Amino acid sequence: MRQLTYYIGCSLDGFIAGPDGETDSSGFDGDLKDAILSEYPETIPTHAREALGLADVPNKVFDTILMGRATYEPALRIGVTSPYAYLRQYVFSSTLSPTDPEVKVVSGDPVEFVRGLKRQPGAGIWLCGGAGLAGQLLGEIDQLVVKRYPMVFGSGIPLFRAPFAPTDWQLCESRVFLTGTTLTSYVRRQEH
Repeated sequence: MRQLTYYIGCSLDGFIAGPDGETDSSGFDGDLKDAILSEYPETIPTHAREALGLADVPNKVFDTILMGRATYEPALRIGVTSPYAYLRQYVFSSTLSPTDPEVKVVSGDPVEFVRGLKRQPGAGIWLCGGAGLAGQLLGEIDQLVVKRYPMVFGSGIPLFRAPFAPTDWQLCESRVFLTGTTLTSYVRRQEH
């Protein structure tokens, strides 16, 4: 069965973006950049992937991406309707109209939709964001891969927006990069 991975960057205080969706990519440098480009090249948007010389690099982990509307909209604002053209793209929204034939808008239940995706053949499924969608899909997430940047936002959009329900995860790997960023992987702890 396919795995759903929430691969996301956040601040030290657990925010994936500022209160109005602001982000800061200043930590994408040096050995961290090298690791992401070699291990997760498909997580680089199409326009940036081409600029970084990754246009012909095959996907390594994921063949599908899931986004909430707020995660997808920054691409639309700059005229990019298919931000990850080399992945199957799904945007969850009850109000967004389709903007590109390569991007499927899903207005139904995300949990049932993801369960269906997991049963289909293919590579990994990348949950790109945002917090509301991650909160709805928390029970379906198999792996967390968190890039924690050495900065504090103070407030903003959290990793998850969900009701209080502690969920145990098992640490798989943690690396520290010269930028001060950590890349930490967890899998859902199996109940005994």
